[in-house]
Amino acid sequence: MRWDAQQATDAGALLPLRGLIRSVTTPEFAGVTFHEVLCKSALNKVPGGSNMPFAWTINPTRGCLHQCSYCFSRKTHEYLDLDSGADFDTQIVVKTNVAEVLRAELARPSWKREHVALGTNSDPYMRAEGRYRLMPGIIEALTASRTPFSILTKGPLLRRDLPALQAAAEHVDIGVGISLAFTDPELQQRVEPGTPTPQARLGLIRAVADAGLRPTVMAMPILPWLTDSEQHLDDLFGAIREAGGAWVTAGPLHLRPGAREWFLAWLGREYPQLVPKYRALFGRGSYTSSEYRDWLAERVCRLRRRHGFVRDEAEGGARWTLRTDPDAVGDPAMPAVAHVDPRPVQASLF
Repeated sequence: MRWDAQQATDAGALLPLRGLIRSVTTPEFAGVTFHEVLCKSALNKVPGGSNMPFAWTINPTRGCLHQCSYCFSRKTHEYLDLDSGADFDTQIVVKTNVAEVLRAELARPSWKREHVALGTNSDPYMRAEGRYRLMPGIIEALTASRTPFSILTKGPLLRRDLPALQAAAEHVDIGVGISLAFTDPELQQRVEPGTPTPQARLGLIRAVADAGLRPTVMAMPILPWLTDSEQHLDDLFGAIREAGGAWVTAGPLHLRPGAREWFLAWLGREYPQLVPKYRALFGRGSYTSSEYRDWLAERVCRLRRRHGFVRDEAEGGARWTLRTDPDAVGDPAMPAVAHVDPRPVQASLF
């Protein structure tokens, strides 16, 4: 990797980073330090008992430039003796040899070609990927080994690799997911200031759909009192539908340690009137109340059907079909759920 006007720094000298080559800064990414390392492994085994629908992940980087105030991965930066707030956004670990290591791991006789997920801890298509170009080698290695894989991203830079993904799809099952939970660009930039705009991500959805790759959209997290209204979700699902999304899934915000402190600090600055309500809704845990989750799930299901997102049971649920049925509002298979807003009107602090 060669950057114009880059500078080596000693910022990584005090970090417990194995395989550290150098730490660099560049005017293109003001305030950010990239810690380039040589990794010993590329594949990460998902712990047993996890409810994740995949067994392995690949994270070409640690930390993320997207600066999402709610990011559940923030806590992982503390394992490097960095903080889960500003350091997660500005101290980025880059595994420069990840593709080479991956090829060696996939060539082992013991490799069973289980599904591999990318985008679970940091976004593989954040802006720095334009410089490091780690993903083409990763896609090539997975395709050559006939390993099924999926990618979740907020980054339109994925367009660059669409030809490689189309070629991969001829040999192995792949999935492409785009994360988009906002329609209001002003709110979106306040919550996740380092991410591309909603319009840019809608454009990516169109490009992926035009490439024949059936994009799934992750409308997560839904933020109580900010993005969970009927109007907001209706607008969001409609825009995804029009862009060619094959399926949309949505769920409420969860606040694990690390993300919880950072998000509530953000909320206190931007929407202080909501802090007591959030504390009441989440209690002392990481998740909203079960009543809220049920209420939101009913709303999501109803709006999803309104916009024609229907599971294709003929394909065993492995893929999704987008039907054009604007009158499909209800789901007769669903039990009746009263339209009662479970969000607390009065809220007490801890």
